[in-house]
Amino acid sequence: MPQTERPGPLRPSPLWRGRVLALFTIVFVALNLRTAVGALSPIFDQIDDDIALGSIGIGFLGLLPPVCFGVVGLVAPFLQRRFGLQPTVIGAMVVLLAGHLVRASSGDYLVLVVGSTLAFAGMGVANILLPPLVRRYFPDRIGLLTSVYATVMAIGATVPPLVAVPVAESAGWRTSVALWAVFAALALAPLVTLTVSERMHASADRTRAAAEAAQGTRPAAAPGAAPAAGAPAAGAPAVTFGRMVRSPIAWSLMLTFAITSMNAYAMFAWLPEILTQVAGVDQATAGLLLSLFSVMGLPASLFVPVLATRLGSVGSLLTAGVLFYLAGYGGLLLLPGGPLWLWVAFIGLGPLLFPLCLVLINLRTRTPQGTVALSSFVQSFGYVLGALGPLLLAVLHDLTGGWTAALLVLIGSALALWIAGAVVAKPRMLEDQWHN
Repeated sequence: MPQTERPGPLRPSPLWRGRVLALFTIVFVALNLRTAVGALSPIFDQIDDDIALGSIGIGFLGLLPPVCFGVVGLVAPFLQRRFGLQPTVIGAMVVLLAGHLVRASSGDYLVLVVGSTLAFAGMGVANILLPPLVRRYFPDRIGLLTSVYATVMAIGATVPPLVAVPVAESAGWRTSVALWAVFAALALAPLVTLTVSERMHASADRTRAAAEAAQGTRPAAAPGAAPAAGAPAAGAPAVTFGRMVRSPIAWSLMLTFAITSMNAYAMFAWLPEILTQVAGVDQATAGLLLSLFSVMGLPASLFVPVLATRLGSVGSLLTAGVLFYLAGYGGLLLLPGGPLWLWVAFIGLGPLLFPLCLVLINLRTRTPQGTVALSSFVQSFGYVLGALGPLLLAVLHDLTGGWTAALLVLIGSALALWIAGAVVAKPRMLEDQWHN
């Protein structure tokens, strides 16, 4: 796969200079982007004592996150254009907070679904707008900030399942669910402060400019002068869904994201069953190996975006992710009696392509509107298609009575990643294709 060269990066500014609020905003928003997903499933038994869930009801709740991410992700660009970047993220955090509280106070299944839908909708909008936030405030440190927020997202996904049961046993399941509203409120504090501060500065700038213009001391803007930060460039083409559909970069990155998500969802759903039936391990060992699979994503979140940005090693990283998948699935298929921890670790390293996709949303766009549009297209369709992974493996298992066909399909998906990655690894920009 070809190595990637990027356009020269901006000279980094000191990380903290004038950007403390923006940094805390990005970190706290990222911390909230997975909390609602893992907060319910460990305590379904306790919830079922108060609210009849049933297997179908639990299954429907499990489908809500990717469906909500996909649907509201398509709406996020319209909300951003209508209300602005920060106000839309504020609205998303408010909806998420309300969703946590509605879930915690629900007295029947319908209210629980409504609360969950609100929570996942808020998370879905923030999913789309976090990369544009990074571009707006840290255009010189895209790799570093993507590493930071991807790692924080992983922590936000890992912690709720660990604390949900102890809190539910000591204080009740409603307290366990409502707890995560506190983190949404924490995200709102720097976010609202940042937005108000910027508006005050903008108002002061307009007042000063009007005074200077009245005194004749302010020069007229030079022709071709750059627009204000975050404003669309004059004459920039409108970002329409049709433009995204016709973009090879958008399709390539979306498919890479979708296949990576499909593999991750499939492993979280079925890896313990695969290990017990293919390798003959007990449930406790399978659970530990699933934890190993999950933990392997943390170092990838830390280092992959920085490597992609500073070294331009997109092609090498894509190849590494594909080879990790092939080695892990191939090991389970051909040597199930071999070192299972190694096969699972390899499979767990394959999703390094997830943080790579997140940083590529910024690295393959030149403008804020391009970043929002690409983020929406990639994540919306990627999450929905990725959610089909567990269902696909279940169907294959029922049809064949084993896991060989499922593992072969997963190997095929890794090879498909290689093909999709060959397109997105090339150093081309989304906006450049609009003029061709």
